[in-house]
Amino acid sequence: MDNEQNLTDIGTVKALLARHGFHFSKKLGQNFLINPSVCPRMAEACGADAGTGVLEIGPGIGVLTRELARRAARVTAIELDERLLPVLEETLGGYPHAHILHGDAMKLDLRRVVAEEFPGLRVAVCANLPYYITSPILMKLLESRLPVENITVMVQKEAAQRLCALPGTRECGAVTFAVQYYAEPEVLFPVSRGSFLPAPNVDSAVIRLKVRREPPCRVEDEEWLFRLVRAAFGQRRKTLPNALAGAGLDKQQAAAALREAGIPETARAEQLTLEMFAALAKNVEKPHTVLRSSPPS
Repeated sequence: MDNEQNLTDIGTVKALLARHGFHFSKKLGQNFLINPSVCPRMAEACGADAGTGVLEIGPGIGVLTRELARRAARVTAIELDERLLPVLEETLGGYPHAHILHGDAMKLDLRRVVAEEFPGLRVAVCANLPYYITSPILMKLLESRLPVENITVMVQKEAAQRLCALPGTRECGAVTFAVQYYAEPEVLFPVSRGSFLPAPNVDSAVIRLKVRREPPCRVEDEEWLFRLVRAAFGQRRKTLPNALAGAGLDKQQAAAALREAGIPETARAEQLTLEMFAALAKNVEKPHTVLRSSPPS
């Protein structure tokens, strides 16, 4: 639309926010994109077209939402900050098929949202995720097993390296294995800190997770598999028999399970593949009482 506001122009954005009395919230990790090349690339990368519905999380002032709406049949953006609702009403006024859903993505039933918002459409997720909630949001999206083709998101550069790392590399972590179980991840392109208002202290990257229809290995108890992964990476400098104590195993029990799975007792977490962790989960009995672990990180 020729007469709409340029949401990547700093002066325009500042005037828009001032008009609505909006002030940035560090708590909510608000950094709005002002690099005009990034959002079109993200919208193209997620495959938005006339047969696609796109779920966005954290639309900000709507700069990515607009690019998605120019391509997709429907866009639904979940925004937590109610102060941004009148801003989005203004910036998205020319896009009736762009729907803003006020709520917390971590608390919403996302399967229900997708079913209600995108009937008969292919679905993708595309978002500029707040750094503080990157891993929890991604794991909820993946663990919910949403009927989505891909998840294309901007995250902190270091998070992108962890999420897309290969086993055996220093960047590999517990969240690496969790993501690889549900999706095929890849880093698409870097985004400098100067692309945002206000500029964060770190650089970013856009990644795409192609959601798997089936996991690469089968396990009877996925929760137990990832509990072992978290324990192994929770003390990654220790050998596995010692590190797995975090999953409620004693050293002898862990060592026996490793031998049965064909894994050297001297191995460390980052040296294992997802298939090795699956074999370990199969060969060791889950303790009856195990302390609850934190999400992968």
